[in-house]
Amino acid sequence: MIQITLPDGSRREFPGPVTVAEVAASIGPGLAKAALAGKIDGKVVDTSHRITVDAALAIVTAKDPEGLEVIRHSTAHLLAYAVKELFPDAQVTIGPVIENGFFYDFSYKRPFTPEDLAAIEKRMGELAAKDEPVVRRVLPRDEAVAYFKGIGEHYKAEIIASIPSNEDVSLYREGGFEDLCRGPHVPSTGKLKFFKLMKLAGAYWRGDHRNEMLQRVYGTAWATKDELQQYLTMLEEAEKRDHRKLGRELDLFHIDDHAPGVVFWHPRGWTVWQEVEQYMRRVYRDNGYQEVKGPQLLDKTLWEKTGHWDKYRENMFTTESEKRDYALKPMNCPGHILIFKQGIKSYRDLPLRYGEFGQCHRNEPTGGLHGIMRVRGFTQDDGHIFCTEDMILPECTAYTTLLQKVYKDFGFSSIIYKVATRPEKRIGSDESWDKAEHALMQSLRASGCEFEISPGDGAFYGPKIEYTLKDAIGRQWQCGTMQVDFSMPERLDAEYVGEDGARHRPVMLHRAIVGSLERFIGILIEQHAGALPSWLAPVQVAVLNITDSQADYAREVVKTLQNQGLRVDLDLRNEKITYKIREHSLQKLPYILVVGDKEKAAGAVAVRARGNQDLGAMSIEAFLQKIAADIANKL
Repeated sequence: MIQITLPDGSRREFPGPVTVAEVAASIGPGLAKAALAGKIDGKVVDTSHRITVDAALAIVTAKDPEGLEVIRHSTAHLLAYAVKELFPDAQVTIGPVIENGFFYDFSYKRPFTPEDLAAIEKRMGELAAKDEPVVRRVLPRDEAVAYFKGIGEHYKAEIIASIPSNEDVSLYREGGFEDLCRGPHVPSTGKLKFFKLMKLAGAYWRGDHRNEMLQRVYGTAWATKDELQQYLTMLEEAEKRDHRKLGRELDLFHIDDHAPGVVFWHPRGWTVWQEVEQYMRRVYRDNGYQEVKGPQLLDKTLWEKTGHWDKYRENMFTTESEKRDYALKPMNCPGHILIFKQGIKSYRDLPLRYGEFGQCHRNEPTGGLHGIMRVRGFTQDDGHIFCTEDMILPECTAYTTLLQKVYKDFGFSSIIYKVATRPEKRIGSDESWDKAEHALMQSLRASGCEFEISPGDGAFYGPKIEYTLKDAIGRQWQCGTMQVDFSMPERLDAEYVGEDGARHRPVMLHRAIVGSLERFIGILIEQHAGALPSWLAPVQVAVLNITDSQADYAREVVKTLQNQGLRVDLDLRNEKITYKIREHSLQKLPYILVVGDKEKAAGAVAVRARGNQDLGAMSIEAFLQKIAADIANKL
């Protein structure tokens, strides 16, 4: 007898070996129809998988995260099937699942075209409608190599040849197409209904530029029609919000090939930067941080002590002078320890909080650069807290509360919290890890935060909290961190004198709220679709005259507003007022003030708010009160 334990704790017995599909059918026809795979003792398998010993089994459907991955994996194979039907001379290579979808790389005599993409997607739909069974078989490695060479699939044969010779490999067939794969896959192509091919790209075989350029086809697949449509709508919205596009349109910044991965800030963009930096500087000041500034260039010996020279050197920009090796700092932490070490520190000095707008450089690969979101030169709102183990809990609790307020001020209300716990390879005693992990979790509970555990994802020197923002269209951005570090104070010999008169190692808490200012400003631009709130907007008000007779009055209005600290543009061009309003509206300004003869005579302004809202005429004083309230409330 085979005993199967289901997720609800119930058990079913079968007289002999049984497939996942048969177990699903025994539960009910609805589940049998919905089953995409099974999960046996935590491992996802095909519905055709035969269970030969007692096991715990969960039936995987499209509602499960594992089910969605099986759908996407299987749709990648459906894509390859369709390509081979339409372009028999094409060779298939690899087709993995990626975030929100999949891709497949093909070797073909010419680049695919958008028309080809449409034809491939249509053929995929036709093949899915045939509802052909997906069947698995296993071959010895050498036999599989010979098989794929025999059908002209030389890339597949090369992949299989790299597998140890004593291993078997699994193949999956649907209709006339068979592919190498570990699986699992859906039981039949009819389960694949909601997909779309997204774009074409080039990719070198095995990622090596010396190899052939392949044709990469990207696609997305979902469990339901609604989920697919929601994703496509989100992509359309994301394209409208793309910070690179808005950066050009709003004249905020540009990236230039003369300095790849480094940002050229224009006056308006630099104004936004300064508003973010000065806001964070007030956060430092009001929460007990002492602002410091460390050097850009540090000697190789320091990076050897911290371990970066051995483990991170390829990502560091290095130079040499007078036979000494140096590196541009990729992070600020070692410099802060060197500052801490100047002079004797007492337990009475702790917690000691340092903050720095530290400029860092990391040698990111060109292909990974993305606007101002991922760059080689960036500035962090970096902070480090030197404290005792007993201080970890109160410091982390206070930090989470502070971070929540900062994110709210910038327009983010949804935060995801994760605690990354000890990895297998780590330093420090289990006792200190227990204390640090407990303190991080307790700090989130004290702040009323529900959180997830990411087992084993902590750094080798300590656990951390990851704070992830969810933006206006549902995308997630991991920005803030709170990291407990037992290692670096030890490596760089940081000490304080305890109440007992003995020397002790401080615990170092690494914390960042917005992280990279460049990346955070990019996120802000996309969150607000370029329409930054009044307090952040590079230009808060534009003053427009209707005719030349109001020019002097318009100048007086501008001067009055500027005297109140507002950022104001004056437009006295000899253009129609409707044209000028439209132009400034496209710049997404919070307010446009129009002055004609009537407003001039009354000492008033006609106010238009963002979104084409006509607020009518009001006195300058009334307008100043209105925008002051917006700024105070971070609107």
